Amino acid sequence: MNTPASQERLRFNMIEQQIRPWDVHDPQVLELLAEIHREDYVPAAHRALAFFDMELPLADGAEPGQVMLAPKVEARILNDLHVQKHECVLEIGTGSGFMAALLAHRAAKVLTLEIDATLAARATETLRRNGVTNVEVRHADGAQPLPSGPTFDVIVLSGSVARVPQNLLGSLNIGGRLVAIVGDEPMMRAHFVTRVSEGKWETTQPWDTIAPRLLNFPEPSPFRF
Repeated sequence: MNTPASQERLRFNMIEQQIRPWDVHDPQVLELLAEIHREDYVPAAHRALAFFDMELPLADGAEPGQVMLAPKVEARILNDLHVQKHECVLEIGTGSGFMAALLAHRAAKVLTLEIDATLAARATETLRRNGVTNVEVRHADGAQPLPSGPTFDVIVLSGSVARVPQNLLGSLNIGGRLVAIVGDEPMMRAHFVTRVSEGKWETTQPWDTIAPRLLNFPEPSPFRF
């Protein structure tokens, strides 16, 4: 078992050797990654791997294929979104609740949707246990249209999709940002979409990564002659 001192060394190495080299330079993000203990959100069976540069399975009662994203991917998303203290965030794909916890420390409030009831219940309890009070975990299918009314400053898709979900773009406030990992293996790109006016959105694709699919979002039809 890792001692507290060895865990802090592993955390330091994760930040300095994995995350900084991935162009994560926001000092507030780096400080947050040192303060929020990732291992507290990792299933017990994989806790020894909490600081490794890899995705971690979230099974143990949940649907197979559910994972925590690699630490550098979580950090880069947070770094590039520039979440502000007054902003409201929607996350699709709660998973362990770790990304929601990071977002909650940057934002006013977070609504996070999780299709798997086991993971939703587990994340709710983990967030409560770690004193995160401005996150609502909702057991829901994030691929389904959102109820009319609520809009968000930031929308985070914590997994990949074949294309940016157009219905979510209308749920962004002016100046709001959506991030999604888009494409198919072996080549996916992070898409950051900003709503610059009522009918205009601008997209950047600053980096590549790979992430498991979020469930139930549309897939393109296979090409046929």
